[in-house]
Amino acid sequence: MQLIGYDADSQILQVEFQSGEVYQYFDVEAETWEDFHSADSIGEFSNQQIKGNYECDCIDNIYDEDY
Repeated sequence: MQLIGYDADSQILQVEFQSGEVYQYFDVEAETWEDFHSADSIGEFSNQQIKGNYECDCIDNIYDEDY
């Protein structure tokens, strides 16, 4: 992961992966964001707590000009 961000009003977590893909995860609680942001390993936290637990969309690929 390269970048992570969170919009508390819409409860959207946005993650940019090293591959260039950008995902948005929906209905992520503020407490989950705080735990994610402060985790010793955000990759491990993402794999255990985020992926598969929240609806998501791949919204971009910063390295793919045709996306």
